Amino acid sequence: MTLSKKLGAEFIGTFWLVLGGCGSAVLAAAFPDVGIGLLGVSLAFGLTVLTMAFAFGHISGCHLNPAVSIGLWSGGRFSLSEVAPYIAAQVTGGIAGAAVLYIIATGQAGFDVTAGFASNGYAEHSPGGYSLIAALVTEIVMTFMFLIIILGATDKRAPQGFAPIAIGLALTLIHLISIPITNTSVNPARSTGVALFQGGWAVDQLWLFWLAPIVGAILAGLVYRWFEADENG
Repeated sequence: MTLSKKLGAEFIGTFWLVLGGCGSAVLAAAFPDVGIGLLGVSLAFGLTVLTMAFAFGHISGCHLNPAVSIGLWSGGRFSLSEVAPYIAAQVTGGIAGAAVLYIIATGQAGFDVTAGFASNGYAEHSPGGYSLIAALVTEIVMTFMFLIIILGATDKRAPQGFAPIAIGLALTLIHLISIPITNTSVNPARSTGVALFQGGWAVDQLWLFWLAPIVGAILAGLVYRWFEADENG
């Protein structure tokens, strides 16, 4: 598969993740009488990854997330030469998804993008008022576990064909745990896309939602290499 096709798949997949996941939060989470709430938003994020993993997993690996690409490199599963192009495709796809969501959301009279726009935050911008340290620990640990699940589910020794289900359910569970804390990132591209349209505090706090997922992903890659070395030994 050519790199251009892989990057196209990453762009479309991340576009869908942001439009589907953040779109559910912005448009449907608290819709009068039939709002989908925290459970619905969590499921929406999981479904975006699950559907794209089946659609594009065989083309690009369906990372849809800079932390995943970096974590797979850390775990010895992905070429360093493709990390930067993948991240560029993911971030631009996330911005495109946020742009479409912005066009749709602002079609409603009185919509205020500065109110949040599904952005990630800590302290006064955490949904539950959680501190910077709580947000940092949450994002590192949740991304660490996400990558452990990805690496394990895609291991050649694992049952074949079920990885998208495990990964999609993992992302759902991660959102169920951490939406109240940070609005759940574990994905710098997802955070960047909506933060650019929120335009204020979300951009100021964006550093955490790059740093923490990358740290968690690198640690997971190193840990899973230890499991593989133990098995091979």
